[in-house]
Amino acid sequence: MLVAGRIEDYALIGDMQTAALVCRDGSVDWLCLPRFDSHAVFAGLLGTEDNGFWRLGPAHPAGQEPPTATRRRYRGDSLVLESEWDTPRGTVRVIDFMPPREHHAPQLVRIVEGVSGRVPMRSALRMRFSYGWVVPWVHKVDGRTVAVAGPDSVWVDSDADTYGKDLTTYADFTVAPGDRVAMTISWQPSHQQPPQPAEPETALATTEEFWRGWVAQCTYHGPYREAVVRSLITLKALTYAPTGGIVAAPTTSLPEEIGGVRNWDYRFTWLRDAAITLSSLLRTGYREEALAWREWLLRAVAGDPENLQIMYGIAGERELGETELSWLSGYEGSQPVRVGNGAASQLQLDVYGEVIEALHLAHMTGLARNDYASLLQIKLIGYLEGHWTEPDEGIWEVRGPRRHFVHSKVMAWTAVDRTIRLIESGEVDGPLERWKRLRDDIHRDVCEKGYDPERNTFTQSYGSKELDASLLLIPQVGFLPPDDKRVIGTIEAIQRELSTPDGFVMRYPTSSEAENLDGLAGDEGAFLACSFWLADDLAMIGRVDEARRLFEKLLSLRNDLGLLAEEWDPRLQRQVGNFPQAFSHVPLIDTALRLTASGAYGG
Repeated sequence: MLVAGRIEDYALIGDMQTAALVCRDGSVDWLCLPRFDSHAVFAGLLGTEDNGFWRLGPAHPAGQEPPTATRRRYRGDSLVLESEWDTPRGTVRVIDFMPPREHHAPQLVRIVEGVSGRVPMRSALRMRFSYGWVVPWVHKVDGRTVAVAGPDSVWVDSDADTYGKDLTTYADFTVAPGDRVAMTISWQPSHQQPPQPAEPETALATTEEFWRGWVAQCTYHGPYREAVVRSLITLKALTYAPTGGIVAAPTTSLPEEIGGVRNWDYRFTWLRDAAITLSSLLRTGYREEALAWREWLLRAVAGDPENLQIMYGIAGERELGETELSWLSGYEGSQPVRVGNGAASQLQLDVYGEVIEALHLAHMTGLARNDYASLLQIKLIGYLEGHWTEPDEGIWEVRGPRRHFVHSKVMAWTAVDRTIRLIESGEVDGPLERWKRLRDDIHRDVCEKGYDPERNTFTQSYGSKELDASLLLIPQVGFLPPDDKRVIGTIEAIQRELSTPDGFVMRYPTSSEAENLDGLAGDEGAFLACSFWLADDLAMIGRVDEARRLFEKLLSLRNDLGLLAEEWDPRLQRQVGNFPQAFSHVPLIDTALRLTASGAYGG
């Protein structure tokens, strides 16, 4: 019976249009085809082996747990995974990858390589379409195995003989030193002609070549290069190549609390990620990706500014209706399993600031000019001018009542400030003096209503006593200078009241009054992005040694392959939330750059 591994037990492979998660025991437990947001073919991660998986590893007696790999690594700076098992009969290696798509069908390639001795191997492939709900019709066509259900077909090509048993496709074979046995699955619309048979060795060479060439563009050569490069590769893997949109994560419903209800679909593109992602890409040499991201952004938000959404589909889709999949038992019993995301319809005023900050960064770094970007910026401010005083759901997409969130107001200020700079540069015309007064009004409003002078800290929302980790962004966007006593007080208050015993940061309190805030029961882990923000702030206020220690402690939370989920459970000491998470890896890059610039690193 399949038991999903711990979240950190998984490796990511992908082709920049979708991605798979491979566990330490050689089981692919999650794969959506042909896109990140398509239905899963393997959904065992969120259910049982009946919901689909593909395990490839040393043969083991029936009834016993499959052996886990003795060691694993990515092959150099690539997304090619190597897993090795030392067994009583010898050592074997499995190479897993997904070739970047050009004109071929989406493929997952697995190559078994004998290293020493003679090792019996078994492949067990159980395809279940529609997130583990539909059992496909599996049959042979011209010597190839194909699984068909509705609009989908998956073709299996194998150097080893396959056979069917118990609604599963098996292959049993033995490898000796130098032997290489390849197995591939390819997706194709069921009404089209079969895809061309895979060429695994050629695909492996071209995949490695692609990643070598891509990583060679990285301009960061500081002390944290390994962590930065792995994060950049992960970010590239989460990019939907045809449009430039970047998914927050390739998974849905990996829980923020094991056994809890905080399970969301992250296979979409959030506008809040825009500014920090653009910054990271531009500062590490990836102008082509930054340009594609900006162009996706402009297409997605085109139209009336009042219709701006907080998130979109990877091609800019607006309809992201949320439903629950009752037949899936959930990761370690964490229910419900959700697909789609109902937060897409929320009002989050901070996204106006994040979009405009992204456009401002593109402009300031000399990214190829786009006249529409400047016009859009003026339109967005025109809308924000009449709506910034409204309550909203805030950056964390709370499902409780709307409030006057301080972070939302700060980002409204950011939007106006960056637009004033654009007008002053002569790029566009606008009511400069009026918007300067608007900027001052927002600033005064936040400092009067969002600041608690008795505790010397900004608060989560107007009239609230609660704190919120998003307040750490106040000095980073320039709302107040780092040496302002209110900034320092806020940083220290967050350290006192929102930090775990390990020194990591929670987004906001999730008990008592906070249940009314986000409309959900239960708890969540420390939010890794917020913890990187704290390290950034500590460096900004001169506490660089403390910032470095926190940053390096955060690096130690990565799994053996350098990957991070959304959160860290301080009680269970394990990663939680969707995985791997762009919103964790992007601030990792930014903090590494800041610490490198400050000279705050050991060794």
